[in-house]
Amino acid sequence: MSTPNILMTRIDNRLVHGQVGVTWTNTLGANLVLVANDAAAADPVQQNLMDMVVAEGVQTRYFTLEKTIDVIRKAADRQKIFIVCKTPQDVLTLVKGGVPINFVNVGNMHFAEGKRQIHKTVSVNDSDTAAFRELERLGITCEVRRVPDESGESIAKLLA
Repeated sequence: MSTPNILMTRIDNRLVHGQVGVTWTNTLGANLVLVANDAAAADPVQQNLMDMVVAEGVQTRYFTLEKTIDVIRKAADRQKIFIVCKTPQDVLTLVKGGVPINFVNVGNMHFAEGKRQIHKTVSVNDSDTAAFRELERLGITCEVRRVPDESGESIAKLLA
């Protein structure tokens, strides 16, 4: 089994929207957007909405976390994969399942009850913080960067 060509993994609680579907996909040169999310994998309506905002010629897959772990190493070399997850916990699940992720781009994590804001677009609770710390401990760089031309900010520093 070969190592899949994962260009980037992004955390975005909206999953795929215009910025992700076009701007990031084009910048990365991705030809496959893989949404690794249990709820989205079971929701064809949500999938159709996301398909509409993905750049022309880019394929989409909507897999559960488990299926992503099971099939990612079967990816062909020509598949330039952009993984999109909803939470740092989901990314950690993929990593622990053997998905070779070494960098995480953090886009949007909305503010909600019990969360603290650490960046304009990123709010975390204790569980999020623990997941980010574990990812960093595993040698995975996590940085907040909403759009490609913005400079990234380290999650580790923002959490400190």
